[in-house]
Amino acid sequence: MPTPAITPQDYVQQKAAASGSSFYYAFLFLPPAKRAAITAFYAFCREIDDVVDEATDTGVAAAKLAWWQAEVAQSFAGKPSHPVMQALMPVVRDFDIGQHHLQAVIDGCQMDLNQTRYLDYPGLARYCHLVAGVVGEVAAKIFGQTQEQTTAYAHTLGQALQLTNIIRDVGEDARRGRIYLPMNEMKQFGVSAQDILSRQYSDRFTALMSFQAQRAHQLYQQALALLNASDRQSQKPGLMMASIYRALLAEIEQDQFQVLHQRISLTPLRKFWLAWKVQALGRW
Repeated sequence: MPTPAITPQDYVQQKAAASGSSFYYAFLFLPPAKRAAITAFYAFCREIDDVVDEATDTGVAAAKLAWWQAEVAQSFAGKPSHPVMQALMPVVRDFDIGQHHLQAVIDGCQMDLNQTRYLDYPGLARYCHLVAGVVGEVAAKIFGQTQEQTTAYAHTLGQALQLTNIIRDVGEDARRGRIYLPMNEMKQFGVSAQDILSRQYSDRFTALMSFQAQRAHQLYQQALALLNASDRQSQKPGLMMASIYRALLAEIEQDQFQVLHQRISLTPLRKFWLAWKVQALGRW
């Protein structure tokens, strides 16, 4: 018998599950329609991210991102060809997802091809806005926001999550030739790019990373303060992410920012437990 063709919904489910991301645990508790929508959107983000992360030739990666820009435009014109877009397009109207949201995610990943250093935090914040803030905004729509202020919460939480990723991945990113830590702050703490590329730990590096971690902590607090009580129930998946990532940040701090030679992570069981606590007990 011929192998049955994989459906767009199967494709995005496999893409989301294969990533092993903490986001997957936050989706588990959603009702089916919202879970299908966020899974399709997350699979889109993974596709775009993978273009850059797996790139060995920036020219080829740029061409792939250009293809995705055209695919998004074509999809919103009613002709999706990629399974991710075929899974996503049926839900964009229900959750007010615009073409500009998807193009912004692509723009953020294009920055990774063109820019490997950031002069200061405002420059880095612009990057975080595109690759994480916009993602947070779309996710909040899917989860079910009722208050306009929830968009600001979602952008701030996205920023916090992305900074946590940057802290976790300093060594891994450096091996790809990218350093996201603001250059003026590296200079302020006496840490050079060569120190990071050669995995040189020091008190100066620890102080620099502690400074970054405190900024992330402040953003988590700001995000939670922006979330109106009437939207807390619907936005539980985002709060699950906040709980998981804050636990990860605490783990990195406890390990004295030993991130240059390894990737510190939480076990799947611990991620599930943290997500369940938010879902069942409302604790984050």
